[in-house]
Amino acid sequence: MRLGLAAMAIAVVAGGAGYGIATVGHGEGAALKEADAGRKVLYWYDPMVPSQHFDKPGKSPFMDMQLVPKYADEGPGEAGIAVDPTRTQNLGLRVVVAQTGTLGSALTATGSIDFNQRDVAVVQSRAAGFVQRVYARAPGDVIGAGAPLADLLVPEWAGAQAEYLAVRRTGDASLIRAARQRLALLGMPAGMIAAVDRSGRPHNVITISSPIAGTIKNLGVRQGMTVSAGETLAEVNGLGTVWLNAAVPEAMAGQLRPGQSATATLAAYPGEHFAGRVAAILPAVQADSRTLTVRIELPNRAARLKPGMFANVDFGGSPRSALLVPSEAVIRTGRRTLVMLALDKGRYQPAEVQTGHTSGGQTEILAGLSEGEKVVASGQFLIDSEASLSGVQARPISAQTAVRLPQAAAKAGAYATIGRLNKIDAGSITFSHQPVPALQWPAMTMTFRLSSPTLARGYKVGDRVRFSFDQLPSGPTVRTLAREAGQ
Repeated sequence: MRLGLAAMAIAVVAGGAGYGIATVGHGEGAALKEADAGRKVLYWYDPMVPSQHFDKPGKSPFMDMQLVPKYADEGPGEAGIAVDPTRTQNLGLRVVVAQTGTLGSALTATGSIDFNQRDVAVVQSRAAGFVQRVYARAPGDVIGAGAPLADLLVPEWAGAQAEYLAVRRTGDASLIRAARQRLALLGMPAGMIAAVDRSGRPHNVITISSPIAGTIKNLGVRQGMTVSAGETLAEVNGLGTVWLNAAVPEAMAGQLRPGQSATATLAAYPGEHFAGRVAAILPAVQADSRTLTVRIELPNRAARLKPGMFANVDFGGSPRSALLVPSEAVIRTGRRTLVMLALDKGRYQPAEVQTGHTSGGQTEILAGLSEGEKVVASGQFLIDSEASLSGVQARPISAQTAVRLPQAAAKAGAYATIGRLNKIDAGSITFSHQPVPALQWPAMTMTFRLSSPTLARGYKVGDRVRFSFDQLPSGPTVRTLAREAGQ
């Protein structure tokens, strides 16, 4: 009986164990359906936390999602990394095609209206005296040219004028000239000397007036005060023109030059446009905002533009053709710029690119990408993180050069960049050009041969151009030239 009971107990335990093994086996089998049959799984991971590895499938402890497998055949030896098509939608991947399009070259910025600091008049006393009268002026008042500011009594002038009148009665022409010249040297204006001649009596009170129309910035004269010769009584800032100081990102500074046209719009005058020109690009960059101050001079008819007003400015320019990708597809690491290529069979690879201008959500690709290649526009950061963990190397720029010039044809050079013309000769041309990453050239000034003497026809020193060139035994040779926007 004891043997029978033991046998029955063993059977029950064995049956329960078998059921449990079957249950566990069934759970792992359901999870392993996520892995492709016949492929070796190195580990399991959460795509949102790819640095954490697990030795078996299951639910992620970080996110409400299943762990995904990392296959052994996804190593650095393959071109990129593979992503299961069934996971593409879960990762939110969106693929777009790099294609040539029209890049709007108009650059916009914001700024504020300021006084034109070149249109300032400083009013000073020509002689020592006493302030007899002021004309109820205050800083900020808008006055016209010739507006009186104060009446100044100059005692010294009274004696000099009396001597002049006495000399004039002698009739000696040389003495009269000498006495008259003394009055001018004492600081008397010609109008006051003429008034002494007409009236025949001294005039020792002079009215100090503003030489220009504008607003009073400083006023240092009050009734009864004593002033000395050369003392500043007032400063008047003209309002005929004003400055618009616009903050432009330093990355866009190469698109601007002094003399370029600009159009401003202000909330105070909706629907109106105020045309002006770039007067100067200030040399210092604001460290906190990484912007340059661009000074635009605007006519100020009827003094409608008030210093301190906020304005939007459009620097204009015509659209041009360029190789474009969505700006969201560009990954900027600080050391380099990448896009994530979408390859065949669900594989992805980072590619280093050189970017140009950005407008309307589109970024210009200068090098590193060809027209028709597919790039990931969303979800690319997750793939880039996995590619870094897997040791997948980014495709260098030198492996794929794709600069699109507006006038480029089949005979365009293998390399391209942007530069400013410094010198044009019969068979050569000198540029101050930007870096050429494909050749590991920094920005510098150098001379190129011209593939055709007529290539530089119509260009002049100072023009900013895009050009392509080849590296020949005889030296770098320019193949194409095209003016940059705004030229």
